[in-house]
Amino acid sequence: QVQLVESGGGLVQAGGSLRLSCAASGRTFSSGRTFSYYAMGWFRQSPGKEREFVAGISLSGGRTYYADSVKGRFTISRDNAKNTVYLQMNSLKPEDTAVYYCAADLYGRDWLLRDQREYDYWGQGTQVTVSS
Repeated sequence: QVQLVESGGGLVQAGGSLRLSCAASGRTFSSGRTFSYYAMGWFRQSPGKEREFVAGISLSGGRTYYADSVKGRFTISRDNAKNTVYLQMNSLKPEDTAVYYCAADLYGRDWLLRDQREYDYWGQGTQVTVSS
């Protein structure tokens, strides 16, 4: 079993920055390389809207993918030694306000990273609010 815990959310003014973290834990990580078996993604959901893809990163971390709405402003990265995935968010806009979720996909393939139905585990989310 895998537990994902997001942190780093908060209230910022438009143009500001936040760095979200997603820490993975559980008995499944008996090997130091276990976390590297999961592709990771960030999704977000605003009231009245369905959850949407934000960013994804491959098992090795060598390839990253972004929604058009955040490309050039957000950066996803991972540190397998720390079982942690990050989302650096710069130049934040009020439209970025949402609950942000991280998700893990065991042996996830690059062409499926945008599809939330493919992910095996989800965190509880962290609130990001951008004021104007």
